[in-house]
Amino acid sequence: MGLIIIAVLLVAIVGLVAGILLSYASKIFFVQEDQLFLDLRAELPGANCGGCGFAGCDDYAHALAEDPNASCTKCAVGGPDVAAKLASLLGKDASGMEKMVSFVACNGTNENAPKLYEYNGITSCKAAKTLFGGVNECKYGCIGLGDCVSVCDFDAIRIIDGVAVVGRDYCTSCGACIKACPQNLISLKPYKQLVNVKCSNKDMGKAAMAVCKTSCIGCKMCEKACNFDAIHVVDNIAIIDNEKCKNCGLCAMKCPKGAILNLRAKKKPAAAAAPKPKAPAPEAPAEA
Repeated sequence: MGLIIIAVLLVAIVGLVAGILLSYASKIFFVQEDQLFLDLRAELPGANCGGCGFAGCDDYAHALAEDPNASCTKCAVGGPDVAAKLASLLGKDASGMEKMVSFVACNGTNENAPKLYEYNGITSCKAAKTLFGGVNECKYGCIGLGDCVSVCDFDAIRIIDGVAVVGRDYCTSCGACIKACPQNLISLKPYKQLVNVKCSNKDMGKAAMAVCKTSCIGCKMCEKACNFDAIHVVDNIAIIDNEKCKNCGLCAMKCPKGAILNLRAKKKPAAAAAPKPKAPAPEAPAEA
């Protein structure tokens, strides 16, 4: 019994001595953080998503504080508001930054794109892609097993009817889904861009239609409809130039296969004007 007490006391004494030494060492080796770094870090959202190209918000804040050439517009999560605050602290200009969102260039839903086989393996797009290129007959399309969903920390992307769909108002453009997609279907688009080609099939028209009912067939009707030279067919797939596009939606209207998504708010038809009430008939003059 005495040995046990002695052992407990020794452990307690060692722990006490170690604690004192660690406390003393922390004071000796304490490094005062730069106030600019602390101010910059306080403005960053703390998502630590890596979308800025740095290991996390701390790393990015250090880079901003130490490197005068570091850009203050790299925080996609914070967007223009955070960029403006960082720029104010650094005495820089953050104008020109616009909100970006992820976009999935595929409309191969369960109805539109037939399955190649029934997949019962690991629930992973990367795993399924090793078997004949994926579960769908379209080798370019969304596999739909949710690798993008699993890496999104903001619940901004879901699998709906077999295809990944991004919630534009929840997306922070961190880029995690872009890296996770083995089909390279996801890219960043300006939030203001409301007209996008929702297809990635580069096969010729007949071959493309054989694997998806809403595939782009490279017919160039969108090209002919555009008044701003903003859309062109390249490698059998229509591509929109975001800088030139005016979101008019004419290309989407002319696309015979519905391969172009148009998110413009549809104008409600004006309500028919109510008929004006008839003026009351003038009273007959009283007889004398």
